Amino acid sequence: MSREPRVPWQVKFVALVLIWGSSFLLMKVGLEALSAVQIAALRIVSGAVVILALLFLAGGRLPTGARVWGHLMVCGFFLATFPFTLFALSETRISSALAGIGNATTPIAAVLAVLLMLPGERATGRRLVAVGVGFLGVVTIMQPWAAADRPDLVGFAMALVGGASYGIGWTYNRRFLSGVDLGGLSQPAATLLSGLVLMVPVVVGWALTRPEGLGAVLSYGPVEPGTWAWLPLLCTLVLGLVGTGFAYMLQFDVVRGAGPVIGTTITYLIPVVSVLLGVLVLGEHLGPWQLVGFVVVLAAAWVINRRPKAPEAAAVREREQATASS
Repeated sequence: MSREPRVPWQVKFVALVLIWGSSFLLMKVGLEALSAVQIAALRIVSGAVVILALLFLAGGRLPTGARVWGHLMVCGFFLATFPFTLFALSETRISSALAGIGNATTPIAAVLAVLLMLPGERATGRRLVAVGVGFLGVVTIMQPWAAADRPDLVGFAMALVGGASYGIGWTYNRRFLSGVDLGGLSQPAATLLSGLVLMVPVVVGWALTRPEGLGAVLSYGPVEPGTWAWLPLLCTLVLGLVGTGFAYMLQFDVVRGAGPVIGTTITYLIPVVSVLLGVLVLGEHLGPWQLVGFVVVLAAAWVINRRPKAPEAAAVREREQATASS
C-alpha cells in the first residue's frame, strides 16, 4: 500500500504557481549584472545541486540504462537547457510580464505534440479549436498590423518557443519515460543533470564569442547606481535553488498526484503571477492589445486543459491505458 503524501498536491500546486510565476521577475533582475547564458547556466547548476543532494540524502538513485539516458537527454534539452536559455534571452528584449505570457503556450504546444508523439490519442475538436484561438491570441499580442507600440517580435518569439518547449518535453517524457519513473526525485534529478550536461557546450560556445574568452563565464556587473551590487546574483541563485531545484520536485509530485492534465494547468496560471509582479514591482506596462491577446491565450489554455465530460473522459482513460500497455 502506498503512503499518502504528507503535503497534499494542491498545496504543492499553489506553491509551484507562485515560484515559477516569480521566476520572470528574478531573471529580469539578474540580467542587470549577468548575461542570459550565465543566468540559464547558473540556474541549472544550482538547481541540479539541490535536487541531487536531496536525492542522495533520501537514499534514492538515478535511472540506469543507455536507452533511458538517451531519452533523458532529450527531456533535459526541452525541459531545461533550451527553455531556460530562451526565456532569459527573451527578457533582454521584452518585459518580464510579456515573457511570462509566452509561458502560456505550453498546453497549446502540448496538444500538437500529443498528435505527433502519442498516436493512440486523438485531440478533441474542442481542443483543436482552442489551439487555433490561442494562435489568434498570440497574433493579437504581436500586433503585426502596427508599426509602433508592438512588442519586440524576436524577443516575444523566444518566449513563445520557450513555452512551447515545455509542452514538447512533457509529452516526450510521457511517451518514452513514463514506465521508467523510479518515483521520488530520481527522474527530476536525472532530467536536470541531463540539462546541465547539455548546457556546458552552450556556455563554452558563448564564452568563445566574447572578447574575454572563457573568462566571460565568471564576468559580473556593473549594476545600476543605487542598486545593491549582489542583488542580481542573489536573484539568480534563488531562481536556481528554489525556482528550479525545489520546483522540479514539486512539478513531478503534482503530475504524479493529480495527473498530467491538472499538472499542465500550472502553465496558464504562471503568466498571471508574472504579469502582476512585472507591473507592481518593476513598473512594467502592457498595452491594450497585449492584454486582449493575453486573455485570449489564457482562455484557450483553460479550454485545452478543462476536464472532459464523463463519456469523453472514459474514452480518454481507455486510450491512455492502451497507450501505456503498448
